[in-house]
Amino acid sequence: MKQVPKGFPKDFLWGGAVAANQCEGAYNYQGKGLSVADINEFRADLPLEKRSNAEITTKYIEEALASKTGIFPKRWGINFKETYPEDLKLLGDMGLKLFRTSIDWSRIFPNGDELEPNEAGLRFYDQLIDEIIANGMEPMITLSHYEMPLNLTLTDTGWYSRAVMEHFVRYCKVILKRYQGKVNYWIVINQINLIGHESFNHLGIAEDKVSNLLEAKYQGIHHMLVASALVTEYAHQIDPSYQVGMMLCGGPEYAATCQPEDVLATLKINQMQYFFADVLLRGYYPGYAWRYFAEHNIQLEFGEGDEAALKHTADYLSFSYYYTQICDAQHSEPYRNKELPANPWGWTIDPLGLRTLLNSFYDRYQCPIFITENGIGCYDQLTEDGKIHDDYRIDYYRAHIEQMKEAIKDGVDLRGYCAWGPIDIISCSSSEMSKRYGFIYVDQDNYGKGSQKRFLKDSYHWMKQVIASNGEVL
Repeated sequence: MKQVPKGFPKDFLWGGAVAANQCEGAYNYQGKGLSVADINEFRADLPLEKRSNAEITTKYIEEALASKTGIFPKRWGINFKETYPEDLKLLGDMGLKLFRTSIDWSRIFPNGDELEPNEAGLRFYDQLIDEIIANGMEPMITLSHYEMPLNLTLTDTGWYSRAVMEHFVRYCKVILKRYQGKVNYWIVINQINLIGHESFNHLGIAEDKVSNLLEAKYQGIHHMLVASALVTEYAHQIDPSYQVGMMLCGGPEYAATCQPEDVLATLKINQMQYFFADVLLRGYYPGYAWRYFAEHNIQLEFGEGDEAALKHTADYLSFSYYYTQICDAQHSEPYRNKELPANPWGWTIDPLGLRTLLNSFYDRYQCPIFITENGIGCYDQLTEDGKIHDDYRIDYYRAHIEQMKEAIKDGVDLRGYCAWGPIDIISCSSSEMSKRYGFIYVDQDNYGKGSQKRFLKDSYHWMKQVIASNGEVL
């Protein structure tokens, strides 16, 4: 009789995750082009819950490019391009076994449509990956994490254009070939299902350049799905040991009541979040998606060979987990569950939801799983003696790690876990620095001012103990 696991596997990969556009800085250095993230503006005049990037127009892009007064923090990040040796040493000393970051597409192909890569950009990632490995961490590389060259949104229509898919596949082939033998774990596209919250960052489609934005988004997603499959096919051709994953932004969404109408409405919303994984892990479009497209007057164009390409499925599922929401039949979009506590930005705290989601995903796909983002954004206070007492972050991680352990006991094949932003970085959604996730504090404010010195938070020492004990000491 098979025994119930008592804890985390011996080879469990405890890790941390960042994105190039949120930490590197040096936005115009050594031939790098502008990316879609480089025009994300910080707006201190907006309330916390509204500091996120809405739909973008060509006019906004032009104004951002011409602006002399706008605040665009992702252009400077935390200066990681210069400080990465010291930062990676701190993370290695904490015990991390896995470090997830992205390669900035616009640093390799500045305009996106070049035929040859920028060698200076590649040399930087040569050094970065070598440094990750030297500090005892396995690199996990995301090939697209909101870093599409901005030029492709202006001269083209972002991912709505099939030409952008071809440019992306060319870029990926360069990277996969370059780091053969150094990188084993890959994610092709970050949080591929976030077409609502991060649609411009994600797809690069300016809303005024298309007549039917929703249809254009799903056409862009189709090109992303095909590109992911083609990249996976190429990766397996050049190195059968490559592990190529796909990534969702996790939920789950709960029904607001037990009324059958609310349960069905929730099921339908969850299905259209799972749709992306169904295609990339099963190799075809599911029936419920075709019905959704028909009911929303969405016409998708399939290119010759697209259906065959989709058969090249991913090796593992990865997902981010931050909060859950609730749904009912009266609202078209999920909304916050006010029965649960939340951080200052309104993101609910639901550790049990993580166990629920892990079980749901494993039941559905029966494949290896990585949690590639999890964490809590909070205000942190640096004391006069250089301390940050963040018990609230420790409590958050403790509760979520406990539920991960329970999911493993349930039989879920969970291979690794990445805390989001193990060092403070610029917020993705609101482009602010004050929304901090890290175990390491960076002395920098929303306007890029500060000493940039690094300070270890209480959570750093706690997490170091967690990793050393393989999740036993919490």
